[in-house]
Amino acid sequence: MIDISRFFARYWIWLFGLVFGIFVLLPFLAPVLMHIGWKSPANAIYFIYSFLCHQLPERSYFLFGSKVMVSLPEIQAAWQNTLDPMILRKFTGNAQLGWKVAWSDRMVSLYTSIWLFGLLWWPLRRRIKSLPWWGLMLLMLPMVVDGTSHLVSDVAGIGQGFRDSNTWLAILTQNRFSLAFYAGDAWGSFNSWMRLLTGVLFGLGVVWFGFPYINQAFTGYPQYQEIHPGQINVACKSSN
Repeated sequence: MIDISRFFARYWIWLFGLVFGIFVLLPFLAPVLMHIGWKSPANAIYFIYSFLCHQLPERSYFLFGSKVMVSLPEIQAAWQNTLDPMILRKFTGNAQLGWKVAWSDRMVSLYTSIWLFGLLWWPLRRRIKSLPWWGLMLLMLPMVVDGTSHLVSDVAGIGQGFRDSNTWLAILTQNRFSLAFYAGDAWGSFNSWMRLLTGVLFGLGVVWFGFPYINQAFTGYPQYQEIHPGQINVACKSSN
């Protein structure tokens, strides 16, 4: 009979890679299924992930269309001329614009980075010192600031707030960039870059801080404790 505790102690990182990988990649399966006409399983994925994300289409990636991200006016023209987020989030796409990934660009960067950094951390775990709690706070702070400012901005209405025009940023940078960089959420805009970068930093912090503790919890059994080169040398000297 398999000892479950020993099994997880030895293979937890691979189970993480498999299970969390499915969790990360399923939102990308939804637009693929929509594209080939399998709408029922695609809608099931959209429904499940709707509990984890706002799924606003103007802040989501689209597959099989002409652009990676679709602007709010284009969505309103193709769906409904509304600023109601509860109505906008129901738009999954069409054959012309492409099909929406089942969660937003921020969720893509956040959860994908946790998955990739976790797999990268494993072979480097003995060379990297654990991140202190204040380091985790620093890496989480940019997303907290960015997400909170979006939330406050959306109080004025979707597409109407200070994070939609970013006039404040244009003034700070003396309009050195194009209007497309400042306004809206399109790929390459300030907003899209901030959601990408802050999500990656958040994911890095989660892995760098949390995974050493997870590994310690799983490998706490004597027969599976990881032995470092220094420990081997000490053991050899003591035996002599």
